[in-house]
Amino acid sequence: MPGAPARHRAVLSALVALVLAVSAAIYLSVSAGEGTPRGALADDRPHHGSSVAPASAGTWVGTWSTAPVGGEPGTETQGLAGHSVRNVVHADMGGTSARITLSNLYGQAPLTITHASIALSSGDGSAAADPESMRRLTFDGATSVVIPPGEQIVSDAVRLVVPHDSDVLVTTYSPTPSGPVTYHPHARQISYVAAGDATEDATGTPYTEQTPHWRYLTSLDVLSNEADGTVVVFGDSITDGITSTVGANHRWPDILAGRLRAAVEGGRHVPRYSVVNEGISGNQVLTDGLGRPAENQSGLGRFGRDALSHPGVKAVVIDLGVNDILRNPELADPDRIVAGLRALVGQAHARGLKVVGATLMPYRGHRGWTAAREAVRQRVNAEIRAGGVYDAVVDFDKALRDPYDPRRLRPDYDSGDHLHPGDLGFGRMASVFDLSMLGGAGQAEL
Repeated sequence: MPGAPARHRAVLSALVALVLAVSAAIYLSVSAGEGTPRGALADDRPHHGSSVAPASAGTWVGTWSTAPVGGEPGTETQGLAGHSVRNVVHADMGGTSARITLSNLYGQAPLTITHASIALSSGDGSAAADPESMRRLTFDGATSVVIPPGEQIVSDAVRLVVPHDSDVLVTTYSPTPSGPVTYHPHARQISYVAAGDATEDATGTPYTEQTPHWRYLTSLDVLSNEADGTVVVFGDSITDGITSTVGANHRWPDILAGRLRAAVEGGRHVPRYSVVNEGISGNQVLTDGLGRPAENQSGLGRFGRDALSHPGVKAVVIDLGVNDILRNPELADPDRIVAGLRALVGQAHARGLKVVGATLMPYRGHRGWTAAREAVRQRVNAEIRAGGVYDAVVDFDKALRDPYDPRRLRPDYDSGDHLHPGDLGFGRMASVFDLSMLGGAGQAEL
């Protein structure tokens, strides 16, 4: 028929155009993951402008986290305006894409971030990055974001292969004052600061200032084929690892994460979970710190934000309560402490989560120890061991106490202050943890 080839070409061209349009629509509408803002997707080549990651198989899990504690002293007016903040964090679990959470919880003005990046560390302990891994981060498709005071923001996901047990650099630049910097003071990890916008600098040379704090950054998630969910360890300075070796990742949740991953790789039938650390030094179950919003917010007050909001959370481990005894100006009430712990468990059970709880470790020899406070600790531990608080119990008291004086830490586990373990003690805590306890769901009622 005359003109048929032309019509066939026209029909074919129309079909090709339709397929391309539908493919593009699907590609652009794929969410970066649970709770991640949608945005324009870019290619995944290792250049500085790569943006949101395309859809990929796997599960979003937490690979690192920290709890916001307060506003950093000395930043009350200017914040860190005109500086790049390079946080160094340790990824427990590997993945093929990554996203971050930034917090302005303790800011008194909007926090403007005009440039943010993520990269793998060069591995030498400095601020230097592997240049091929440098990725620019976006927020709902834009390179700039404004975080209101008291709020947080999750970035778009970016394609980046993050190996497990690796250091990751997350850098932000803020050009304008934002008031107090939301921070975590006891990082036990050195991070860096540079004047000006050095966000995508891979050499690390501009980063001449070191800091023991983590600033703004509160979590790093990965899209992982190595894990099916996240375990949140929720506690105080013992969980925070305040006496562990700086830069060595010897906090007990770090060591627990390594044990869990090794068990899975060895073929053991244990849950495939990542582990994140939500410890705050000085944290109590019942009592907030000072300020508005409260600094060092109570366990009851922060549990929803710091424990339950993680992607794929399956289980929570709670090691909290000793500061309610130590910091109470009068004799602490063991019944109130136990009731507070049960309230935390109730929140987790409402989400179907398993809760493992720890007994409170001994601290005779510490300046805050008294016989009366020791009696309160024993009462709380008796309730925990009786099985009416948690779904399962890890007995850190029994594992770390001195057999010659059970009211004290065993000397080789003691950091020297008679309250906090040292690296050997943290290793002991992780080693006595029965990994199988993390499996299953929480009980409906205890």
